[in-house]
Amino acid sequence: MNLLLNVLLVVQILTALAMIGLILIQHGKGADMGAAFGSGSSGSLFGASGSANFLSRSTSVLAAIFFACTLALAYFGNLRTSEEGISVLEKAPVSAPVGAGSQIPGQSDSSANPPTAPSQPTAPVAPNGAGQIPK
Repeated sequence: MNLLLNVLLVVQILTALAMIGLILIQHGKGADMGAAFGSGSSGSLFGASGSANFLSRSTSVLAAIFFACTLALAYFGNLRTSEEGISVLEKAPVSAPVGAGSQIPGQSDSSANPPTAPSQPTAPVAPNGAGQIPK
């Protein structure tokens, strides 16, 4: 199985590099207009229109091979054996739930010691209402 994945990966890399080369060799749509008025290109190896057909068909064949390799690598990458059948989330450690008996560190137990109201005011009160907002 590992050998098959390596072969598919090598084939995918080679087809990607070949596609890059073929795409860079091809002429754009604007280059055909110059060839129509007789500027060079008629003495090429494949002829005036033969190179476009050959290169475009070669690119499409390489693209099909590339996509087939991509789909095969995705399929084989998602296959799991019985040992690997559980996901990463299922492998995560489970912490103990926070219940009545457990206490979070740094936090006081509010049910054991309920908050009490202060018996005396914390700030001194000024005589005759000084420092208060008028009504």
